[in-house]
Formats: sequence, structure tokens, C-alpha cells
Amino acid sequence: MPVYFFALGQAEDVDVVSAVLIFISWHLFIYPASNGYNSYFDKDEGSIALLEKPPATDKSLYVFSLVLDLAGILLALLVNIEFSLAVLIYGILSKLYSHPSVRLKKYPITSFLVVFIFQGAFVYWSSYSAMLGQSLIEVWDARIFTAGLICSCLIGASYPLTQVYQHKEDKERGDKTLSILLGVNGTFVFASLLFILAAVLMFVYWAEVGELRNFWLFVVFIVPVLFVFIKWIVRLRKDRSQANFKNMSKMTLVSGTAMLLYFLVLLFL
Repeated sequence: MPVYFFALGQAEDVDVVSAVLIFISWHLFIYPASNGYNSYFDKDEGSIALLEKPPATDKSLYVFSLVLDLAGILLALLVNIEFSLAVLIYGILSKLYSHPSVRLKKYPITSFLVVFIFQGAFVYWSSYSAMLGQSLIEVWDARIFTAGLICSCLIGASYPLTQVYQHKEDKERGDKTLSILLGVNGTFVFASLLFILAAVLMFVYWAEVGELRNFWLFVVFIVPVLFVFIKWIVRLRKDRSQANFKNMSKMTLVSGTAMLLYFLVLLFL
């Protein structure tokens, strides 16, 4: 959702109907379909996402996730063909992430790059161009590229942190996530570096158009995120068991909310 509102705030002469359809397609159909499909094949017994005790999955979840996917693609067609293709590509990759015949989740670098590119920049670029009713080729420039990269860096910084408490369960399932590859300490270092890169890109993005107040606004919103992140690291240094679901959930909620509020404020400004 923060990625969507960033795109909405940066697009000029937005087609309102298209913008509404894009929001509904992503958030009410495609994202839930992806989560449901992955949950069916993962069959998590431990805590996952923001669910401490996920319910057991059955075939109905698999079928319903496909129905949602189809509905999202058909809705995207009402925007334009290019956006519907983007939604289709996103759906296919999200299925390859967890389907046992491919299961990208077993490959730490590949799975990270898929999430990094397609949950961040790809969603920004496809949503931005569709809101304007134009092809991405027609609107493409360095500024759009940078905005997409900012989204990818923010997503990429959060992604391994959501895996840091699941090492045991992921290993038992045969998955090798990026967090397993990096280790607990490496995961936090990696997240920090990507976040710093996102901040630098954010500075460059706003400096180019002489609107640095928007960067300093970003700094204000990120203070509570840094507080929670540093506090988590301090606790972890004293007790390794602090790499748990509770702390991950707090980090995810605070960072997600902060970024959503920041991009909403930009939109209203």
C-alpha cells in the first residue's frame, strides 16, 4: 500500500477511475490471492506474517486464491492491457515462489531478487503508468526509475527481517531463505545497508526537484522505525531468542505504518 500511494502522489493528471481500479485490483484481489496461494503450499504451523497461530489450510484456500487472482486480472483489464499483463506476471512469480515444482523460496538470492524487484519497483512502475493511462515506455525517465528503486530498497530491507525468526521451520521444509544465508547478525546488517541506500536515494530524488522538505519529512517519520529497530538489535545482543515473532511483528507494523503515513502526507501536500 505505501508503494501504491507513493505512485499516486507522484503521478500528475491521474485518471481517477483507473487509480481506484488499480487499488482494488492489487489490494483486494492480487495480494490476498498471492498470500493465500503461498499459505496453502507452505502449510505453516508456526507464526507467519502477522498471524501468531495460523489456521490449518485446505483445498478451499487454494481454489479461492485462484478465483481472486482471476478476478484481479479481469479487473486490471478494465484499466488497460499493459497493467493486466503486469498483474499476471506478478501473480505467476508469486506462485513460483512457493509451488513445490519450482519453489523459488529454496534459492535465497533468486527469491530475494523476485521480492525486491516485483513487490517494489515493478508495482510502482506498473501502477504509476497505468494511473496516467499511458505505457511505461511513454513515461519512463530517470526520476521514475529512482522512485521504483526506493520502493524496492524499502521492501528489500524489511523482507529478510520477516524471516529471521523462522530459520528452524524453513530448514525443516528444505527452504533456504536469505536470512538463513546471512545469519541473524548478517540479516540486520543487510537490512540496515538497504535502508541507508533507500534514504540516500530519497535524498537524491527530492533534491533533484528542489523539494528537500519532503526528505526531512521522511526523516521525521522514520525516527520511530529506527527506535524500534535499534531497540531490537540491543535486545538481540543480550538474548538471541529475541529474534522472534513478537519483535518481527512490531517491526513490520511500525515500519509499514510509518511509510504509509509518510506517502499519504506527501499525497495530501
